[in-house]
Parts: sequence; C-alpha cells; structure tokens
Amino acid sequence: MKKVIIISTSLRRGSNSEMLADQFAEGAKAAGNEVEKVSLVGKNIQFCKGCFGCHDLGRCVINDDVNAIMEKVMEADVVVWATPIYYYEMSGQMKTLIDRMNAMYEQDYQFRDVYLLTTAAEDEEETPKRTEAGLTGWIDCYPKSRLAGTLFCGGVNEAREIEGNPKLQEAFELGRSIG
Repeated sequence: MKKVIIISTSLRRGSNSEMLADQFAEGAKAAGNEVEKVSLVGKNIQFCKGCFGCHDLGRCVINDDVNAIMEKVMEADVVVWATPIYYYEMSGQMKTLIDRMNAMYEQDYQFRDVYLLTTAAEDEEETPKRTEAGLTGWIDCYPKSRLAGTLFCGGVNEAREIEGNPKLQEAFELGRSIG
C-alpha cells in the first residue's frame, strides 16, 4: 500500500481536471492505496518572496496553507498533480505552489513517483508539453523521484465537459496501476 496525495489545482469546483483527479483517486483506492486529495479551492497560497528563509527553517516563512500541503507531499509515496492548461502552461496556482515548496529542496522526502493529469480546450498533441516541462523542472530537484505517468484530455473547455470521455476511465486505470 502506498500513500498517494493528489493536488487538484483548478479553482473551479467540479472542473474537468478535478474530475480526472477524482477518477485517478478511485483507481488508486481500488488498488488498495491510501489516497488524499487536496483541492486548492479556498486555499490561501501567497507568492514566494525569494527570501530563502525556508532553507534555514525547513518550512516557508509565510504563514498560509502551503506548509500544511508541503508536509503532506513530503510524507506521500506518490504525488499527483491535476491542472487545467491555460495558454499552453500549468495553472498559475499550481506554479505558485511549486515555487513555494522550495523549502522541501534540502529535506528528505518520501515520494518517488509523480503523475500529471491535465485538461485543456486545445486538443493538439503538443498542448501539454510546456506543463510537463515545468513539472519536470520541479521533479529534477528531487533526484529520487520520477515522472511516472501523464494523462492529457484535450478538447474540453466548459465545466464538466469531460463527462463521458474515455479519458476518465484511463485516469481510473492509471490510478489503479499504482502498486
């Protein structure tokens, strides 16, 4: 059994990327894993100040919701990011959270596998590439980890437009593959 944390970065409840995250979670639970989903809806996540105080403290100096999320990420075996793609890039709130998790850089961490679930209005094959590259930059800072899998669902823009899409089943299967 693995401890899986899913970070849903869309600020729209019931969004297409959140639906992918929920299906991934169901698959991971079906495989016997412990799963927690953290939604960024309603979370207070401020911008990084670049002060590097986190390197001395082991946590961010800003007192908002990031330190609690970061603690969950540090203790997880698997980290899953779910994001809508805006202008061919991850959501701003995902990037801000990644920047703020700089405090993890010099600490021991549990996670080895990282997954990326993305949705976008565009459906071209290259649409998720910049998001993958941005996340890979974060993963590269944690050499014991790897990008274990990605899932992209294009052609969805309106809320819940992903309903009935076969990518939901793929998300379930990807989650279920965690062993």
